[in-house]
Amino acid sequence: MHGVVGRRTMLCDDLPAAAETWCAEAAVIAEAYRSAHRGDDRAALVAAIADALADLAAAEERTEAVRQQVSRGYVRSAAGAA
Repeated sequence: MHGVVGRRTMLCDDLPAAAETWCAEAAVIAEAYRSAHRGDDRAALVAAIADALADLAAAEERTEAVRQQVSRGYVRSAAGAA
């Protein structure tokens, strides 16, 4: 099993103690996907990656929305100070 620390992939045995939980959780999630796809490892992997990409896109949209709100707040504050 692998885990990601920063930008590099490491074996779970080499991860810091805090990341061990992530490896255990990843193993449970991987088995759930594998089970949902009746043991078809490739289909499970593709589904897991598709879900992760969808989650990433949603997180990026939320981040951009917050960034725009913060930017508008600075503009409003600067306009009121003049």
